[in-house]
Amino acid sequence: MRDSILEILKSSDKALSVYEIEEKLGINDVEGLKDLLKELNLMEDCLDVYRTNKNNYMLFNNSHLKVGKMIGNKKGYGFVDIEGDEDVFVAASNMNGAIHGDKVIVEITSKKGLELEGRIVKIVDRKFKQMVGEFYYEKGIGHIKLDDEKVKLDIVIDKNKTMGAMDGHKVLVKICQKLQGNCYKAEVIKILGHKNDPGVDILSIVNKYGINDVFSDEVMNEVDKLPNEVLPEELVGRRDLRDVEIFTIDGDDTKDIDDAISIEILANNNYKLGVHIADVSYYVKENSKLDEEAYDRGTSVYLADRVIPMLPHKLSNGICSLNPGVDRLAITCEMEINHKGEVVNYDIYESVIRSRKQMTYKCVNKILEENIVPDGYEEFVDSLKKMLELSKILRESKVKRGCIDFNIDEAKIIVNDKGEAIDVVLRNRGVGEKLIEDFMIAANETVATCINYMELPFVYRVHGEPNEEKINNFLKFISILGYKVNGKISEITPREMQKILGQLSDKPEFSILSKLLLRSMQKAVYDKNNIGHFGIASKCYTHFTSPIRRYPDTTVHRLLRTYLFQHKIDEDTMEYWDTKLPFLTEHASAKERDSIECEREVDDMKKAEYMEKHIGEEFDGMINSIMSFGIFVELPNLVEGLIKIDDLVDDDYVFDEATFSLRGVHNKRGFRLGDKVRVKVKAANKEAKTVDFVIAEESHE
Repeated sequence: MRDSILEILKSSDKALSVYEIEEKLGINDVEGLKDLLKELNLMEDCLDVYRTNKNNYMLFNNSHLKVGKMIGNKKGYGFVDIEGDEDVFVAASNMNGAIHGDKVIVEITSKKGLELEGRIVKIVDRKFKQMVGEFYYEKGIGHIKLDDEKVKLDIVIDKNKTMGAMDGHKVLVKICQKLQGNCYKAEVIKILGHKNDPGVDILSIVNKYGINDVFSDEVMNEVDKLPNEVLPEELVGRRDLRDVEIFTIDGDDTKDIDDAISIEILANNNYKLGVHIADVSYYVKENSKLDEEAYDRGTSVYLADRVIPMLPHKLSNGICSLNPGVDRLAITCEMEINHKGEVVNYDIYESVIRSRKQMTYKCVNKILEENIVPDGYEEFVDSLKKMLELSKILRESKVKRGCIDFNIDEAKIIVNDKGEAIDVVLRNRGVGEKLIEDFMIAANETVATCINYMELPFVYRVHGEPNEEKINNFLKFISILGYKVNGKISEITPREMQKILGQLSDKPEFSILSKLLLRSMQKAVYDKNNIGHFGIASKCYTHFTSPIRRYPDTTVHRLLRTYLFQHKIDEDTMEYWDTKLPFLTEHASAKERDSIECEREVDDMKKAEYMEKHIGEEFDGMINSIMSFGIFVELPNLVEGLIKIDDLVDDDYVFDEATFSLRGVHNKRGFRLGDKVRVKVKAANKEAKTVDFVIAEESHE
């Protein structure tokens, strides 16, 4: 009946009543009508259909409603994050009881400039994650002040459910019962430490996102049984590459080394590039406790002062890490690449390697950028220069096909031994970093293409085409700033996006514009279905190169072993992976989003902590966003702060929606995106993760 109802509503240009649907279905008895009403209620709950105020039904996707996740704000308003669509602003008066994290139905009520506005019509799902806050007693009753100020809940704790928590303890709580309104009863399930203890600030954010920082005894018991070194019997059937010049290039403090590389010039003058990846799936057996834990975590999480690994250190820093001078099991993707950057031949196989050297980006960049050879690198200079040649060829090939380089800077937070932020600097992205990126992309594409041609179930890294309306909105926005770009947006291709960026690259606010364009595009995710990767202009892409820190990569290795090495391509195997992969890829994408949000929140907190030590100091910055309530300014090290409109004391300022600017009523002074301003740090709040600026000088560019 469900499919028939969907077909009827799909072919109708208006909402239909129950009786109209009943007639079209040919139902003419009471029992049939009851079944229809029951089915419509189920379809409404599943958001297949929408019931109007007049009790008529239409396809939900054809309605003026959208489904998304509420991103709350401590001031009471919020935004609904809609997958693959624009965010919708919701004023505090239109929240209808929704809180941060709720899955909601939002009705679009208006469009102001580029911003959609709406009201919450229904809370579809409220799944409380583990919640973190500061414990305190009030009149003998335990309460929690939630760390997340966007979640407006009153949490009370029974005396026998406190685990002995005292005032000032940061705790993890589990919601047990709704009392009334937004008041809930909860129990403490973990004491993280006192709020002033070193490291508890980051630990609080980690636990808020449900990221487990401890491995269970069951997992560690399995790990204890694993060898500390490669055993002779494990080499059977593997290609021995221990005599090949193979080395690794990573950051100064990297301990979990996934990938190693090698190069050779063939007789036909083509390059033979070897990308050798740690054979994690050999040690992490499917359905073991270790595998279940890795699946649950989904990814390692890299924070300012620590890494929360997907795998225990005995694997991530030990037997799976491609450390120098020791035998390690690997899966090798060997590619023959011509001078056009085309992979003309490849081989994927199980190997054993012995890395000759653990190189750092800093030293490699000294060689390739400054022609200075650090001690211990002398014998590798020739290979590194050949690799640079190949990297340039691969990069030029990618650019020709439309690969988009948004050139987005990243901040690196420097902490002391107590975990306190002592500096915020830009991450260096030199030729060494780009070289490794080029080689890893080549290997990822080669592996994905291999399995795609075999038409077997697989994990792809996909990035869909951007929404045409979003791109047009971006072009309208930059035209307001006075910039005109040429491009055929009716046919959105990576090359067109590349052209748009290229035409903006010489603008002073390019870094801001490139971020805005990036936000208008979809997010890359994992999927069983290959739709290509728009951002790197690839028809077929996967993640193969980081199995120590990403579960999808571990799964890719497991599939390669199944298909290519064990030759298991029978019907049962296909059915098993066809069924499993949709759940696996959805879960991996969700865990990736959680880790990214956790990393961003930690960075914001540490940036605010750093700026607490610089209150009263002046900095040069650039306006990267203007809202009706103030101006956001970004410093060269990517610390962002807000100049509140109330702190613009020289005049009354009005927000101009048409030009996304603030303009003084009397002095006609204006602030617009990309303006350079000198600011003074007025305030910074580590707990709120906010920085407040004021204008330091009367003039700005």
